[in-house]
Amino acid sequence: MPEKHQKILIITAPSGAGKTSITKFLMQTFPILSFSVSATTRNARGEEIDGVDYYFISMDEFKTKIKQKEFAEWEMVYEGKYYGTLKSELKRIWSMGKIPVLDIDVKGAIHVQQQYPENTLSIFIEPPSVDELKNRLMSRGTETEDSIQARVNKASYEISFKNNFDRIVINDDLERACNNATEIVSSFLQS
Repeated sequence: MPEKHQKILIITAPSGAGKTSITKFLMQTFPILSFSVSATTRNARGEEIDGVDYYFISMDEFKTKIKQKEFAEWEMVYEGKYYGTLKSELKRIWSMGKIPVLDIDVKGAIHVQQQYPENTLSIFIEPPSVDELKNRLMSRGTETEDSIQARVNKASYEISFKNNFDRIVINDDLERACNNATEIVSSFLQS
């Protein structure tokens, strides 16, 4: 089947909005979904595994792949840290008869929608407020005050793009947000 007829599910949100939790819930709910592993130039953190959590590649390799147009989307999400979705990853998932789930940043999500306008569903996960988002990031205990402030500033900017996406799910209550996302995805899968 040609790529343009293959479905893609995009989940996007500012950091700390609950995107990963909702994505994991959807993956458990719908076996046809398969997580699209992003490539990144950042180092692995903690227990992260290459090829499972991310494809960890060098800056030079990433730039070569950009030149060779191997990415469906890529962004320098944070200073000196590149992230992207490899076209080969989408093809790998489609070849298994599954639907790729892209858990990606806002700009990357917009680029994928533009490249694959047919059969793509994009869901923006919105935090209840920027203050709540800051509290969530602080409670992780993994960030410095400066990095939290940078993420909060970026989040405010990203929220301004929420209307560029097919659906918005407000995550003021995780269970309710998961149920809302499930209904949206169920309709998409049946279309």
